[in-house]
Amino acid sequence: MQEVLAQLTAAQRELEPNFKALKTAVAALNTAVKLASENKADALPMHKALLKLEAAAAEVDNETLATAVSTFAAATQQALDDLAFDFAKDLREAFARRGETVDGRPPILTVGDLTFKIEMASRKGQWLYGREPLTNPIPLSLTGILKAYDQQVKRIVNRQLESSFLPDLQKAWQDCMDKRKQRPSGGRINIVEVYAQLTMNRQNARFWNAPSRSTFKDYERVLFVRDLVLAQEQGETPFRLGVATKSQAEQASRAIWLPRTAVDGNYYSDITFE
Repeated sequence: MQEVLAQLTAAQRELEPNFKALKTAVAALNTAVKLASENKADALPMHKALLKLEAAAAEVDNETLATAVSTFAAATQQALDDLAFDFAKDLREAFARRGETVDGRPPILTVGDLTFKIEMASRKGQWLYGREPLTNPIPLSLTGILKAYDQQVKRIVNRQLESSFLPDLQKAWQDCMDKRKQRPSGGRINIVEVYAQLTMNRQNARFWNAPSRSTFKDYERVLFVRDLVLAQEQGETPFRLGVATKSQAEQASRAIWLPRTAVDGNYYSDITFE
């Protein structure tokens, strides 16, 4: 009987994972079927069920199941889109009562120079300036969103360019140049490197005497982006920006997006002074 037991045990070990995967898939399907039976699509429970269904289906090689998951995913996305449009309508009305206009369509809405990105599945959204986040994801509460918007208008949109910005920027560029044994072609220096140098140049004696997070004076990347935009809006500038290649634009360490409007702009990879 030892040989029989060995064969049975081997079969059990081989089939048990498949059984568990099928059991999990069936449970996930049952939840999805119940939600799909409702008269009205309930987006958030559907999204939660979809995540479990997709995870279960990944462990089961079954074409019928794969098709069902794909169909349920499409229905879930449509339900999330419908929910986002309903929320966007409420947000437009809230801003309209303040005399402000919301443009765009979910998941990307714009108010003036700022963008609000909706993530309906998590019931959160995020304010951005260009491609730079201004806030962490925040709950989709009209009061909270309006409050965060007002804070960012004061901090970003109404920001005034300091008279020292251009001289400081040129010094940071020159410092980067001086570190090189050979002058780069056209005097082009990576713009993110210059931003980092500018930030370091702004540190005071307290930091250099005792470098630490508590003594570090931060210069947020989004503020640097805004200062560059403000400098360009003033007219002629002593610097030139080089448009980034596709591969550079894909890396935050090699390029910076400068907005012309809330949704339009360009990635730039280098800066040079005349």
